[in-house]
Amino acid sequence: MSISTTSAPRKAGTLQAITLLLPVTLPTMGIVVLLPILPAMAEHFKNVPGIALWVPILLTIPSLIIVLFAPVAGYLSDIFGRRRILIAAMLVYAVVGIAPFFLENLYQILACRIVVGLCEAIALTVTTTMIGDYFKGANRDKWLGFQTAVASLSATLLIFVGGLLGGLFGWHGPFLIYGISLILVIGIVMFTWEPVPDLQHGEHAGQSSWQGFPWKMMAGICALTLFASYLFYLVQVELSFGLALHGVHNPRTSGTLQSVASIGVPIGTIIFKYFSTARPSRLLCAEYAILGISLIGMGAAPNVDLLIAASFVNQLGAGMLLPTMLTWAMRGLPFEHRGRGTGVWTATFSVGQFLLAVSFPLVNAMTGGLLTTFVVVGVIAVMASMAAFATNLRRAGSAVAG
Repeated sequence: MSISTTSAPRKAGTLQAITLLLPVTLPTMGIVVLLPILPAMAEHFKNVPGIALWVPILLTIPSLIIVLFAPVAGYLSDIFGRRRILIAAMLVYAVVGIAPFFLENLYQILACRIVVGLCEAIALTVTTTMIGDYFKGANRDKWLGFQTAVASLSATLLIFVGGLLGGLFGWHGPFLIYGISLILVIGIVMFTWEPVPDLQHGEHAGQSSWQGFPWKMMAGICALTLFASYLFYLVQVELSFGLALHGVHNPRTSGTLQSVASIGVPIGTIIFKYFSTARPSRLLCAEYAILGISLIGMGAAPNVDLLIAASFVNQLGAGMLLPTMLTWAMRGLPFEHRGRGTGVWTATFSVGQFLLAVSFPLVNAMTGGLLTTFVVVGVIAVMASMAAFATNLRRAGSAVAG
């Protein structure tokens, strides 16, 4: 079964873009709303064997499923159409997301979380693909860039809402927020349509064959994305430990300071909008330099104020870097391969979080501590910036010689 190509492409606008941006919050929602109630869940299920392992698994299993299933979700969207599987996934997401509010069995909750991850993989991959289908050029880059800002801002809000619901209903409470998917899917039904290839610009319908898929281009972009993802999660995950090394142990104070640093992500996304038409290698040169220098500053910061200032600059660079990777990938993906290409990119980005969790203790042990690790990773990022700069020089030299 293939996507219909009989109708002409329709013109999308801001309403469609916002409608497709909002479901990006679902994967964020899948994790952050549960953060405030993890201790309560651990206490409630304390008699379950291995509960110290099961609670973190409940939190992170959706992200693992995204890694495994996002390419499959993209493939299915290329073959069977985007909109129908997106609507189905968002409806199922609401049901299985809310279900733990009524459950007391840990393993049933785990099963629900696995299905949540499947739905998140579809929602994230397909909405990103549809933005790529609906918009072209600078318009596409703008809306894809806003994805990072929406996800970052929603994380701050959802943590607060999760804590509020946890206070009202106990550890069951935050699961109610998954019902938001029912509201978001109304927008998908009312304001979107199934994308069709633009035949006038040489686009073709999806096909089951991978023939013509831009493997070489995607391999290079995904390699850079993996490093970018690692850098992005590094500060988000490890900043609280850096604050503790500077004597900040109060959770409320630490959370407030981390929120200040994270504001850099949406600001960086806005800055990216004004430079999105530049060559990716030029953007990478600047972005890796910002990330690297700020990480070195974090490692060398003598006090909390300078640590947060450097962290803010770092997150600003991250807010620029991630849209650069995504828009670069999207520009090279034809309609018939756009879903699976987006899925591969999405999975790659999610892998960075797991690599950080697995590798960081080892890196810390090798460097002698967190602050030194910040410096080491920062130096690597600066080297990546220099490599991007060298690439620009080679291209400029080739252009002159030509």
